Amino acid sequence: MDTMSVDIATLRCATSVAGPRARSRDFLGGLRPAMAAEGAETVVLVVSELVTNALRHGGGACTLELTAHPDSIEVAVHDDSPQPPRMRTPDLNDGTGGFGWPMVNRLARTTAVHHRAGGKTVSALLDRGHECPEAAGARG
Repeated sequence: MDTMSVDIATLRCATSVAGPRARSRDFLGGLRPAMAAEGAETVVLVVSELVTNALRHGGGACTLELTAHPDSIEVAVHDDSPQPPRMRTPDLNDGTGGFGWPMVNRLARTTAVHHRAGGKTVSALLDRGHECPEAAGARG
């Protein structure tokens, strides 16, 4: 298998996570070989969490990049805050969060935070988990 990666155009996030989730599903749906549905939904969940965190804690705007590698998918979210995500005790009573970053760290193979001029990039590398050819053929 070759090691070429495919990048989608960066997507500017404004105030909603719906757009980045939809674009992520479109991107993942176009991959060949296809990803298993469970793996694709895991990637979309990580996109949702990282974009939500960027909007909530990173200045209200972000840029999302998805990269497909032969055995993994990289999710990278750039925002304007220099503050890295932090682990905290989830708030079970007041609904102030604390669940997203720990969940991303459990779902991803690796996570990283890279500081850059004017902010940071938070990235997660997830297993690609190809769908078996028999299942793909049965659907089509």
